[in-house]
Amino acid sequence: MALRSINSTVLPRERRTGMKKGVRRSVAPSAATGANDENVDLLGSPNCLPPSLTRNCKSSPSPACADARVCMNSPSPVSLQAETPMPDAASVEIEYILSENLPSLSQPEEHLISLLQRLDSKNWIDVCEAINNLRQLAIHHPALFRPLLEKSIPLLIKAIKNPRSALCKTAIMASADLFKSYPADMLALLEQLLLQLLLKASQDKKFVCEEAERSLESMTDWLQPALLLGELQPYVNHRNPRVRAKAVSCLCRSVSKLGPEGIKSFGLHPLLQIASSQLNDQLPEARESARRLVSEVHAAHAHNRASEESSEDDPSPRNWEDFCKTELQPHVAQAILRVVID
Repeated sequence: MALRSINSTVLPRERRTGMKKGVRRSVAPSAATGANDENVDLLGSPNCLPPSLTRNCKSSPSPACADARVCMNSPSPVSLQAETPMPDAASVEIEYILSENLPSLSQPEEHLISLLQRLDSKNWIDVCEAINNLRQLAIHHPALFRPLLEKSIPLLIKAIKNPRSALCKTAIMASADLFKSYPADMLALLEQLLLQLLLKASQDKKFVCEEAERSLESMTDWLQPALLLGELQPYVNHRNPRVRAKAVSCLCRSVSKLGPEGIKSFGLHPLLQIASSQLNDQLPEARESARRLVSEVHAAHAHNRASEESSEDDPSPRNWEDFCKTELQPHVAQAILRVVID
């Protein structure tokens, strides 16, 4: 009867703690986690394992173990194991491995055969393992993985939407690797993925938000900027102010990679319209990105003006003020002119 009383007290506390205490289990190949160590989910003592994983323990109990967890260093009381069931889903500690620390797969074909099935598993730990295999394939075996790329994107988006932060972050890390390995292919598939990355970069959970921002930076680094601008434009007017701010920030980074001739080809007028719509936005990030965008367009205009002055085609090119007043509505032109002075 004493044992039953202990069990009836312990089990509810186990269920209440949920993900706060758990089992250490790596879902990726053993490797240094580098700068992402601070983002590891600390879900409990690494010395605590469920009874099914403890065998032949001879050492003294670890002080880290509590709440009827069976310590991996202590003998397992058989009677207690028999009457104290573990929670239905074991908690785990996830290791986030940087791309440069992911090793090559010794037999990539074997992982490839079951990859889509594992990405669609109902066990989120198995999905994390599959995503890390996807990353390894994309980094070290890009030609081998390419035929499965399009089918993998919807499953990756499903993982990004998952409420488990560990799974969400692992999927976001994979998207950054895909941008680098398949820039042309990912541009065609970006419509499905971009909104989710913007939403995750706009949320309050810091370590997920930061990972999404890194993925968006990878996107602007590797995808062709002129084509990427067209994908980003619709989100500049998104109803969520944080999404707008992230979209304008990405757009500004892409414009900076175009150069004066690229900006001229895309069009100074539409870029100025985007900048003017964000100059008075409620978020500082959007306003700052809009000012940088105006500066980029102004620099491109100055470059083109200098080129036209040396050409006989246009002996009297317009200065910046005249250009803004001619191309834009008066109130829009005034907002743009306040940012830079020609």
